[in-house]
Amino acid sequence: MTFPEYDLTITLHPLLYNSREDAERCYQEIFVNIKKNIIGFYGCPEESVIESARQKYPDHEWIDLDVDYSNPDSDILPGAYCRIIRNIIDNSITLKNSLELVIASVGADKCDGGRYAACLLKQLGFNVMEVSNDDVKTCANPELIEVPISSSGLPLVDKIDRIMKGVLQSQDKEYARIEPTHGFWGVPPNDFELLKLFPDSTHVYGWTRTVEAKRPADIDLECYVDDRVPTVFFSQSFCAKSQLAMFLANKYTGLYIDLDGKIGMGTRAKIEAFLELSIR
Repeated sequence: MTFPEYDLTITLHPLLYNSREDAERCYQEIFVNIKKNIIGFYGCPEESVIESARQKYPDHEWIDLDVDYSNPDSDILPGAYCRIIRNIIDNSITLKNSLELVIASVGADKCDGGRYAACLLKQLGFNVMEVSNDDVKTCANPELIEVPISSSGLPLVDKIDRIMKGVLQSQDKEYARIEPTHGFWGVPPNDFELLKLFPDSTHVYGWTRTVEAKRPADIDLECYVDDRVPTVFFSQSFCAKSQLAMFLANKYTGLYIDLDGKIGMGTRAKIEAFLELSIR
């Protein structure tokens, strides 16, 4: 007997069940109280969307599907594909029986990969809410937009962790601005070990900076860097942002890095050499 809504198959034993009806009654007794209690999201949904879902599902746990939780490979996507999008699919498949809702960023604030992932998840039977956080007016001077975490003296790992946690909960703490010695441009990497190579005096640029500013679709802010600061331009392998990362790295004489999974010795050596040789 198969129950596809729970990805479950039960083998009936003739000594236990006289009929399918008996087995179904057992199934109801065992599984009727199973509740979907997780809200998954990816990208940077608007605060109003998050708040509305919180009001509707006040007791649910929230999980960022972009993050690598070492869940099994679902074998649904090609091997040569963005690791972050693969995280979204793998996490969703693993949590299928618990996910009440997937809030999917599908606009210019995310990427086409996010849009296709939403389509795929719908076809797999998930409850998907497609949202876009791209209604922003271009700022004439991106340098003036306040991003206290990005320009603080926190370790780079903590900077990016707090910025991304700020999607769900505003970070009200005050942060003192420091002068940058280096810059990190890009999205949060799949492997945060990469971030530990940077000094605390590293400022954050790129899409991560736009998330802190609540302007994830602001392409001008995403392209902004301080041209006086030696910057590493990072992109996940197979991500469309790699074209922007390489262009800006060449424009500002920075270091372009793309990475798929875990950081290797070669990438580590490149970053360490660049950071050491570019100290002002």
